[in-house]
Amino acid sequence: MRPVVLGILSAFFFSITFILNRSMELSGGSWIWSASLRYFFMVPFLLIIVFLRKNSKDLFEHMKKHFGSWILWSSIGFGLFYAPICFAAVYSPGWLIASSWQITIISGSLLAPLFFMTINTPNGIKKIRMKIPFKGLGMSLLILLGIVMMQVELATKLSIKTVLFGIVPVIIASFAYPLGNRKMMELCNGKLDVYQRVLGMTIASLPIWIGLSVYGIGTEGLPSREQTIQSLIVAVSSGVIATTLFFQATELVKGDMQKLGAVEATQSMEVLFAVAGEILLLSAQIPSIISWVGMLVIMVGMILHSYLSQKKHVAHRSKKTVNL
Repeated sequence: MRPVVLGILSAFFFSITFILNRSMELSGGSWIWSASLRYFFMVPFLLIIVFLRKNSKDLFEHMKKHFGSWILWSSIGFGLFYAPICFAAVYSPGWLIASSWQITIISGSLLAPLFFMTINTPNGIKKIRMKIPFKGLGMSLLILLGIVMMQVELATKLSIKTVLFGIVPVIIASFAYPLGNRKMMELCNGKLDVYQRVLGMTIASLPIWIGLSVYGIGTEGLPSREQTIQSLIVAVSSGVIATTLFFQATELVKGDMQKLGAVEATQSMEVLFAVAGEILLLSAQIPSIISWVGMLVIMVGMILHSYLSQKKHVAHRSKKTVNL
């Protein structure tokens, strides 16, 4: 239950990203600075946390030993995740991006065959390729149905350009984020805590943000004061708080693809938080009856998903006790 609660809390702080990114775009800010400034601001906050916990030495030694892997998976998990999200804000409202982002519920489950699970056998340690958790995926599809219901009314009014440039980048990001996160968990193998891992991935992704900033200076100029402040808020709420909570949740259930899928399914709550935020802060239109029904379907899907994961865990523990 704890990983699910952490996942919901992370969804709340993540939703601030969609609201403020759209706000920055509407006020004339460039998506380039919305993306890069977040990670520049994250570094000092995370450095302070890790240094206070006296864990910096182990982190930098691990990064030095696996330098190439850190750069690769951090660039995918953070760079290929957040840059497309910010780019999409140019063409789509926050509610659509938040809704489209929930495809990560499916994307995360489909990535399972790319990973291996280590088990002990009579012939020694053996690695087995993980399988797609179809039972959990069924509940994820229910959540996705609710999301589709929420956006179908407005989506029919969008142009082809908005669909291509506002949704496709989000779909790319939905695969990049869980892939980078899981590969880094696999690489760290419990040797680093969540704060170390987030800091390491942020630092390792800096080459992308530096390059993007150089491009931004040449094409867009420097960011405005308003965009800088809003990017700082996003960095703290989404980049530090939400990312840390989400990584902590996934760390608690690593190795169990069904539970991992349940944690990733909690990110569907971002839609509800984003809708509320846009109504309160950006004066967005109140959702229709169909949208409210969609929200209810999402909640039911989350409850069922969590229930199945918890039921499997209890059954496993009971079986283990009997064997003893």
